[in-house]
Amino acid sequence: MLLYIILGLLIHLVFFASIFDIYFTSPLVHGMTPQFTPLPPPAKRLVLFVADGLRADKLYELDENGNPRAPFIRNIIMHEGSWGISHTRVPTESRPGHVALIAGFYEDVSAVAKGWKENPVEFDSLINETRHTWCWGSPDILAMFAKGASGNHVFAHNYDAYSEDFGAQDVTKLDTWVFDNVKEFFHAARNNQSLFSKLNEDKIVFFLHLLGIDTNGHAHRPSSREYLNNIKIVDEGLKEIVSTLKDFYGNDGKTAFIFTADHGMTDWGSHGAGHPLETCTPFVTWGAGIKYPQKVLAQKFDDTYLQEWKLENWKRQDVNQADVAPLMAALIGVPFPLNSVGTLPVDILNSTDLFKAESMFTNAVQILEQFKVKMAQKKEATLPFLFTPFNSLSDSKQINNLRKARSYIKQKKYDEAKPSHLLSCSFIAVGVLLALFLLIQACPWTYYIYCLLPLPVWYAVLREFPVIQGLVTLLLTFPPSHFVGYLLLFILGVEVLVLSFFYRYMLTAGLIAFAGWPFITPLWTRAKSTSLSWIFFCLLLAVFPLMPVVGRKPNIFLVVGAGLLVLLLSLFVVTSVLKRKDSFVSEELVLHLLQMLSTVLSMCVVYGTHNSLLKKQGLPLINQVISWIILASSFIMPLLSPLILFDRLFSILVSSMSTYLLLSTGYEALFPLVLSCLMFVWIHMEQETLPQSVVFCKQKVSNIQFTYNTDITQFRDLCLDDIRRAFFLVFFLMTAFFGTGNIASINSFDLASVYCFLTVFSPYMMGALMMWKILIPFALVMCAFEAVQLTTQLSSKSLFLIVINISDIMALHFFFLIKDYGSWLDIGTSISHYVIVMSMTIFLVFLNGLAQMLTTKKLKLCGRPKSHLT
Repeated sequence: MLLYIILGLLIHLVFFASIFDIYFTSPLVHGMTPQFTPLPPPAKRLVLFVADGLRADKLYELDENGNPRAPFIRNIIMHEGSWGISHTRVPTESRPGHVALIAGFYEDVSAVAKGWKENPVEFDSLINETRHTWCWGSPDILAMFAKGASGNHVFAHNYDAYSEDFGAQDVTKLDTWVFDNVKEFFHAARNNQSLFSKLNEDKIVFFLHLLGIDTNGHAHRPSSREYLNNIKIVDEGLKEIVSTLKDFYGNDGKTAFIFTADHGMTDWGSHGAGHPLETCTPFVTWGAGIKYPQKVLAQKFDDTYLQEWKLENWKRQDVNQADVAPLMAALIGVPFPLNSVGTLPVDILNSTDLFKAESMFTNAVQILEQFKVKMAQKKEATLPFLFTPFNSLSDSKQINNLRKARSYIKQKKYDEAKPSHLLSCSFIAVGVLLALFLLIQACPWTYYIYCLLPLPVWYAVLREFPVIQGLVTLLLTFPPSHFVGYLLLFILGVEVLVLSFFYRYMLTAGLIAFAGWPFITPLWTRAKSTSLSWIFFCLLLAVFPLMPVVGRKPNIFLVVGAGLLVLLLSLFVVTSVLKRKDSFVSEELVLHLLQMLSTVLSMCVVYGTHNSLLKKQGLPLINQVISWIILASSFIMPLLSPLILFDRLFSILVSSMSTYLLLSTGYEALFPLVLSCLMFVWIHMEQETLPQSVVFCKQKVSNIQFTYNTDITQFRDLCLDDIRRAFFLVFFLMTAFFGTGNIASINSFDLASVYCFLTVFSPYMMGALMMWKILIPFALVMCAFEAVQLTTQLSSKSLFLIVINISDIMALHFFFLIKDYGSWLDIGTSISHYVIVMSMTIFLVFLNGLAQMLTTKKLKLCGRPKSHLT
């Protein structure tokens, strides 16, 4: 019985504790990249006044004599700055209110475990991002931000906690203490050279926390004489502090001021809930970077405050409390607080349209960074089949939206983000007219498809008109002779690709031309050793299209020789791994040794199977089993390797070569090895082509890591070199296609290639194995292309679209080369060429997905990957 009682108590305790784990877990995430506006800010310094517990109506309303209760603030509203209501959220308490103002996010519910006294999770704030911050006020509030700040740049001056006495005769001293100490501080700074220098730097904040109003409200109620008189004292204190700062800085116009409150108060002197009297606080801002007052004839708000306060002709600009943090960050040019969810109130800024647009862009990226980290954490902790991504912010939509915003900013079209319905209506009208015309002509239904299908395509093209306009502008910057030269070179390149379908030696000609690329660019002088490697492997690869079609002359010794070369390269890599002194050495070394063992087994199986078949002894069972195991492991091995660029690519190469050796009968076994060597050099060459001005911080290739969630803010715009990169990809894919034979013809398939796996005729299985053999060189090229995109910091979607355009131009050639006369061979060949090129688009999408999986996915055999919070 006692055991059941103990068990029951334990279960109830678990249920009791579970609510804190389920409902009161901190929503904050860490690991975001700081974002700041890349333009000079309007202010060097900012002064933040927070009147604790101040209601908006009590500040803005007139007193019983019809005079402003806060004449200095009223003068600011009418002559110097912007004003409105700051809308807070529940709980309307001091800690969450100040966190919202200075850090930009609302209540962290996990604070219940701390008795609501402090944030249980560290967070970033405006104060943490400043060069220096000086604070005066209550020890409870100042300590919270001084504790979370990194470095020694926050200086807090607070009175004793015992001064916060609700029963004291005069609690306005809490505010006058702040004002007096600030004035003494600036007076003393004139005789302190070190402090004087700090005060004249940029990116500094002065934070004045005024607790007297809140204390009087609790003790005497907000309608009391004590509460209202305290507002007048604060108003006079603000006037004195502003005068002190203007005098100290020589009225340089580089100081921004913000006056607000953390929460309001009910008529009976409490706060914490969501009544409008608690959530409506004043917001007044003026100084550097702030718009001057705007007179209006009418304003639309759901309340009647404007008429009651006699401010109906002065434009009211309300904000959410968390919006104040990004506003302050933009004003003094510091990174937006990492956990901020506030939206920059851009209408308050008095700056150029460029600065507003850049600040809004930075704000959007900063919030997006939190979404990306949160989604990555959720994805890591969720089973793949249970994880549902947020489609409205998919990777492609993120990139597209940011690219459009960046494009509009560059074109100075800061208000172009609103979609227009004129274009869509025009295309609908054209579609209706075309359909009516075809209906009158009694055309077949296929004609409707042919005529109407181009309409959505051209609609999508014209929707991207700014991009097209930017491309035309870029092309016009080139001298006419250069433009014509590039155009002729591009046409020649496409024609070579088309001719390679008929004459394999055209690939040889193209590779020889590629070998001369370093000589017409600065690459020869900038990276001579890399250029020599490029020339060597281009010329070596150019030999393969001149060789006879695979299968005509089997040579097992060449297959074994290719395996020995792979082993030699693996030994070199293993040696470099042993020289490292990190925690991944043992795991990586085991993986390399397993891949080397797989290569050795492949060589033995190929040689043993060849001899067994020559003796007419059939396929040994052990060879067959080993072959299938090697094939299966080739999919898994690369995913166990580190995500470091060259480590992952080399692992993909060795695993692929193990399988390719089993499927080879002659010289083609050397083909993926030479092709991969050229791909490795290509990655280096492409990074060398990038000037420092294009890539802000060019990393070493050896330090770059593959990652699926790349930083999309680092993507750059397209340039002329990107067209060449896309052409290189298509050319290398064509080389993979026709490098060892013409796969458009069934004569290229040699069944001897699959004898290590099976010898009994099975058309589907043999066909699948042959297709995998064909796919391996493509996969190697696409993985290298993924690395090129990463090292050149270009969006994969942008390069991929260029590749598809080149493929479509080739398809147009073959469309007009289709024959409907002559022999069945001629007709069939013309159709197969067209089908291959048209299928290339679908094929490239598949290859792109395969390459992303091979390069970005990481399997862990035991344990979970560690996450490091910043």
